[in-house]
Amino acid sequence: MIADKTYAVPNVYKTVRRLAPADRPPIQIEVPGSKSITGRALLLAALAQGATTLRGVLFSDDSRHFLRCMQDLGFEAEVNESQREVRITGLGGAVPKSEASLYVGSAGTAARFLTAYLGVSRGVYHMDASEQMRKRPMAPLIASLRELGCEISCGEKEDCFPFTIQSHGFGKHLITVDIGRSSQFLSALLIASCLCPEDMTIHIEGEHGLSYIQITTRMMEQFGVLAQPLYYCTGGGDEHHCRSCVNSVRPMGYRIAAGQHYRALDYQIEPDVSAACYFYALGALLHVPVQVMQVHRSESMQGDTAFVDILARMGCTLREDAQGLTLLPPEDGHLSGVTADMSACSDQAITLAAIAPYADSPTTITGIGHIRFQECDRLHAIVTELGRMGIRCQSTDSSVTIYPGSPRPCTVRTYEDHRMAMGFTLTGLRADGIVIDDPGCCRKTFEDYYETLEKCLARL
Repeated sequence: MIADKTYAVPNVYKTVRRLAPADRPPIQIEVPGSKSITGRALLLAALAQGATTLRGVLFSDDSRHFLRCMQDLGFEAEVNESQREVRITGLGGAVPKSEASLYVGSAGTAARFLTAYLGVSRGVYHMDASEQMRKRPMAPLIASLRELGCEISCGEKEDCFPFTIQSHGFGKHLITVDIGRSSQFLSALLIASCLCPEDMTIHIEGEHGLSYIQITTRMMEQFGVLAQPLYYCTGGGDEHHCRSCVNSVRPMGYRIAAGQHYRALDYQIEPDVSAACYFYALGALLHVPVQVMQVHRSESMQGDTAFVDILARMGCTLREDAQGLTLLPPEDGHLSGVTADMSACSDQAITLAAIAPYADSPTTITGIGHIRFQECDRLHAIVTELGRMGIRCQSTDSSVTIYPGSPRPCTVRTYEDHRMAMGFTLTGLRADGIVIDDPGCCRKTFEDYYETLEKCLARL
């Protein structure tokens, strides 16, 4: 991991040989395992009966905090970082310790998933988090758990870490959860729902992050538990069960039948498409073909695959083979501005914003109001840092428009947000004097980002 407190981004665009894409073999990149899938797999393995082996695990600050919490709860976990493997012995949903103190750091997945699991178990659990995580939303999940009969006592600020959980199992089997600020609230409850002794129904308020919910339900099914979607119907269908109805637009909730159990698996985790997107954006920006190994759109569960389709709309070409997905930059070297609803791939909103100044027309990113409640207020951070570079932006509560321009020298503040660091590093690859403050925050999810980037640049 890079140790310096700042990273001076090299302007490599001045020296890169801009060949026709067909004349240059793609730069091949390997990225770590998916953050989203790793977090879900760790909890599913703990809830299964028996020993699960997870392969291709992402090792980062977030996953290490999650693993430490599992061990603090008494789970047997064998960790082999060099092989990217973890072996967890689950107890069929039971928590080994009836009382424990846990620290989740800044790991939102661990914070939400473990809170839900422990909140429907039986015991007393003291939960704390980093200063950053203490500021992030937890109220909708805490409200749902209290509705289920869990007692949660908050220490410093209501509905925020730190808090103590006194759980008594499921007090009811029908709840509603608001996912307007984070889909992780629903994912957390869905994964834990099979512990309910009766059929469990979870209704949804809000529409954020349905692509991440699809990852959750697909992985639940892989481990042996089916969450049946209940569809909202604009045609007034009976009880909203119109799965095949042409008027069905989205799930309004899920029903999880009682008696289902997670089974132990030997489970391979996909490469992280979120990490891959930085290198696809790099290829578009520097006019070089890039292939990320073992990333396949047709097989991936990850919503960030939608980002490469946005790059295609900007003029790039996509090509896929057995080795992975390749992005070919625009043949004329010009990126087109786009209007893109990024609600399905909002982790890449910063990435698109970072390369948008180099497009030939304005770029508008919509559907991203919820990113104001993530590691930082990302919408505010995008506008602020691009503004400090002299790039014109206009924003609303849920969108931002970025106009073409030439970024001026600037030290980019990262707000302790890994995606601000990784995304705005791309801006500096075509501008002089861009410096990233606190590049070490990338260790939250991609601790080798700068080493991987520099290996990539060395192949230009």
